[in-house]
Amino acid sequence: MSVIQRIRDKGAWIVFGIIALALIAFILQDGVRRGGSAFSNTTTIGNVNGDKILRADFEDQLSLQERMYGPQGAKREQLIGSVWNQQVEKLVLQQQYDKLGLQVSPKELSSILFGPASPLRQEFTDPKTGVFNVNEAKSAFAQLKKSKNADQIKMINNVYIEPTIQQSLRTKYQNLLIQAAYVPKWLLDKQTADNNSVTSFSYVYVPYVSVSDSLVKVSDEEISAYISKHSNEYSKTEETRNISFVSFSASPSAADSAAVKKQVLDLKSEFESTPASGMESFFTRVGSELPYYNSYFSKNRMQQLQKDSLTKLPVGGMYGPYVDGNQYVLAKMIGTKVWPDSVKVRHILIATSDPRSGQQIRPDSVGKKLIDSIQTAVKGGADFTALCEKYSDDPGSKDKGGVYDYFPQGQMVIPFNDFVFDNPVGTKGVVKTDYGYHYIEILGQKNPSTAYKIAYLAKAINASNETVSEANTAASQFSVSSKDPKQFNANALKLGKAVMGAIDIKQNDFTINNLGENRQLVRWVYEHGTGEVSDPFEVGDNYVVAMVTAVNKAGLMSVAEARPMVETLVKNQKKAKLIIETKFKGNTLEAYAASTGAPARMADSLSFSAPFITGVGSEPKVVGAGFNKTLLGKVSEPIAGETGVFAIKVQSTGAKAAVSDPESIKQGLLQSAKMASYRGLEALKKAANIKDYRSKIY
Repeated sequence: MSVIQRIRDKGAWIVFGIIALALIAFILQDGVRRGGSAFSNTTTIGNVNGDKILRADFEDQLSLQERMYGPQGAKREQLIGSVWNQQVEKLVLQQQYDKLGLQVSPKELSSILFGPASPLRQEFTDPKTGVFNVNEAKSAFAQLKKSKNADQIKMINNVYIEPTIQQSLRTKYQNLLIQAAYVPKWLLDKQTADNNSVTSFSYVYVPYVSVSDSLVKVSDEEISAYISKHSNEYSKTEETRNISFVSFSASPSAADSAAVKKQVLDLKSEFESTPASGMESFFTRVGSELPYYNSYFSKNRMQQLQKDSLTKLPVGGMYGPYVDGNQYVLAKMIGTKVWPDSVKVRHILIATSDPRSGQQIRPDSVGKKLIDSIQTAVKGGADFTALCEKYSDDPGSKDKGGVYDYFPQGQMVIPFNDFVFDNPVGTKGVVKTDYGYHYIEILGQKNPSTAYKIAYLAKAINASNETVSEANTAASQFSVSSKDPKQFNANALKLGKAVMGAIDIKQNDFTINNLGENRQLVRWVYEHGTGEVSDPFEVGDNYVVAMVTAVNKAGLMSVAEARPMVETLVKNQKKAKLIIETKFKGNTLEAYAASTGAPARMADSLSFSAPFITGVGSEPKVVGAGFNKTLLGKVSEPIAGETGVFAIKVQSTGAKAAVSDPESIKQGLLQSAKMASYRGLEALKKAANIKDYRSKIY
């Protein structure tokens, strides 16, 4: 439930006062750009061009993100990176806003909050009409002026006010960039001519793959020279490190698995003899990884891989133990029924407690008396929908007349679920659940079939203390005896352990590729130098001993880093030289064909804008030479292309019938320029002086 919804439900304070207070702060120049706050301390987590990112502010945003995305499975470690990027982007852009004098006035902010695109629409939209009730929003907000709750004020500011201001400023800035885009006449003329130009040429082609890699060796000096010449492509802004590591498995052994299986088998007799009425207490006493679900599922709703075998069991029949994931499971058929696969109902909830928070909403006796009165009123002819709108505490159905359209088995809490699936259409009655009292009417049911109640006694297959201790001891002995790279590799070979690698580890990473999540190991890697060997780290089901193999400083890549990306390119350069020197003899296309053993071929109607040779691939340098009018009727020198060496003889160049008219080309260029403006943020970040201190804190 959202912050504002909780405010509205409790009626103690409403959002507008908070927004009003935030607007006052904004007018005092604290709303658009906050260099600090009452919640900050002097600890900084980074800075952008001298503007600090305070740790307290960062933690506020991180906590907000955890509340928003934690329920969806996002981990704190994952959110740290996204919050950092948001904070950096905010400061980089804010500095641009300040230079340009961009602001959002209180009047603008108010028009956004209460306008058609309001971030508050969901909270104040009439569920019947779907119309945003502006007057209701303003009326409710007006009551907020009396609020003195600083935490709630900060929450509303973080969730609604600040994002609205930032989005508005960003839109203004983006629009300035977009409106600045234009296409000069010379560029339009050139692009039009290029798009409508074609060439045809004959060529002889010798691919690089025709030369064995064994004939061309690439030295470190050649790699270094190549990356120096192409420094823009092979430079990086952040240091990375590489490691080698050896793993010692602490996964459950065969003996551990056998012990768990025996534990399940030892309970089989008691499990088999326990009646259905005593099953819940049995599970509570012996424990199970799969809790007892005291209701029914049809076969198509069951998730078990063994459901074909399970559904054939007679009542009281047993199946297993069998392995399901990392568990041994013993199943028992408790009972069967014919149930629909989905049900439509309407209900009124009189809540007595919230099982999620443990808070009491009203005394049980009060709730029972109220639901009984509602039941009596409905029997007497009172309008169900009107009673629901007035009394129901279920926000999911209150505005729909209490109706839940067709839903499957197991979606509702068991007492509710069993009442609506176990009784015929038209049944009405009161049901007690952990939430309170429900008055329910069954409106419809579909597709009856057999449903099964099955108890699953499951025990996890975990590693024993002996297994874990053995792995830890082996890893510790390896670490102690491996003081340098030579010993590390020799000891791994002696033990028959594979030495694995992980590259490009960044200082703020929480996860290491090919290994797993372990922030402490990343910190160790950055606290030690090349050749140093770690103590064992527990990563998943393994104890890992790591060795730093490379420290790749920011700036131009090292030869070792760049070799995987560059070696083939340098090889092709050397192959091109070898092919030209040994195979291209003579000065005619026929002579080249004879000396290379490659036939002369024809490439017809090639486009300047799409330099692709059929059967070969993209060759912009070669196709570009095809438009060189000095080669018309003449043979070129050998050309080192992308995939091999070419010699061409231009047959003709010219213009085809206009495929692209100037106006469409102009619009295309404008669109490209506008799209480039959306990438401006990355350019700003690249140009900024950003200091990142996260690794000292997290």
